[in-house]
Amino acid sequence: MLQDDLQAVWLTLKLASVVTLLLLLIGTPLAWWLARTRSRARELVAALVAMPLVLPPTVIGFYLLLLMGPHGPVGQAMQALGLPLLPFTFPGVVIASVCYSLPFVVQPIQNAFEAIGERPAEVAATLRASPWDTFWHVMVPLARPGFLTGAILGFAHTIGEFGVVLMIGGNIPGVSRVVSVQIYDHVEAMEYAQAHWLAGGMVAFSLTVLLVLYTLNPSTRERR
Repeated sequence: MLQDDLQAVWLTLKLASVVTLLLLLIGTPLAWWLARTRSRARELVAALVAMPLVLPPTVIGFYLLLLMGPHGPVGQAMQALGLPLLPFTFPGVVIASVCYSLPFVVQPIQNAFEAIGERPAEVAATLRASPWDTFWHVMVPLARPGFLTGAILGFAHTIGEFGVVLMIGGNIPGVSRVVSVQIYDHVEAMEYAQAHWLAGGMVAFSLTVLLVLYTLNPSTRERR
């Protein structure tokens, strides 16, 4: 049983690491666009990004299952290319986790970009810096606290996922049986001692994440 728990812990850390990296790659340009655009579609895109904050995980998992299943557009495209279907696979769980944790990374980075304002970019433009150089050498370093917060929140939120993982990945050892699912299995089997160890670890992890976030928060440091 200890081996199963360790496997679940390793899979959870692997999933959270991959998802956090993808969220930073996807969320950075999206956050930049939301912070800078004047498009009328901004509110719609922002609402779509924030939807996982209010939708039940099972609803998101259900529609992703339909989308990636054999009769969904993504599933049919995968079959046409001769590729395996995504549900009940690790890549499928990764995609679902990215969708579910997206606002936890995009919003802190977006807020950081918005807090910088227009002045640094205008100064860089007067020095003949290209938009690419301005973004990477001026805006991104200034928005570093937002990136750090987004990465920590995205990682932590993925660690604690349950509903989306169960809907898309099921309960397959080494594929989708993460810590939250393993705790559920222990409780169902009335193995409370094993459940206590994993649940206690999750509580300690969550407290540590919150302490780190509050410690690194600039407003908290200023008050101190």
